[in-house]
Amino acid sequence: MYAYYKYTCQFLFLFYTRLMSMIYQMPGNLIRRLHQISTSVFTDRTKDLGVDITAPQFAALMVLSDHKAIDQATLAGMIALDRTTIGGVVERMLAKDWLTRATSQTDRRAKVLELTAKGQTLLDQLKPIVHEMQQDILPGLSEEERDTFIRLAQKAAETGNTLSRAPLVIKVK
Repeated sequence: MYAYYKYTCQFLFLFYTRLMSMIYQMPGNLIRRLHQISTSVFTDRTKDLGVDITAPQFAALMVLSDHKAIDQATLAGMIALDRTTIGGVVERMLAKDWLTRATSQTDRRAKVLELTAKGQTLLDQLKPIVHEMQQDILPGLSEEERDTFIRLAQKAAETGNTLSRAPLVIKVK
């Protein structure tokens, strides 16, 4: 009986160890870890500047800088956020005076969002810093490896876009 118990425990330990090591090879887990790293780098760098901003808020500033007077649902699609999440993002950005919300000239039911001067100034300040931090988000990779990673990540994101609960919807100006 003891031998059976001993071998069962050894088998379970080896099985568990093997199972745990598999997690470190799974794309979903690696993507989750890279998201944690990206968020941490972004948050640390912006806080060092004394700016309280999230990556989704930065993405919203970028899109609103390129697309004047778009509605909240369009913005959500263009940065791949669901409607609930974009609502909170927009409310916090309105409170910080980074954007305005007004009734659409063409559809009185719709509200359009635009950057304020304060929002544009912040974006202009952050763009070069966010550009520089991209290298730190993928530490240990050469420039060629980063380019390959980005190309493959874009391919996977584009191919799997319809699987997302908040698919990316790019609007052409």
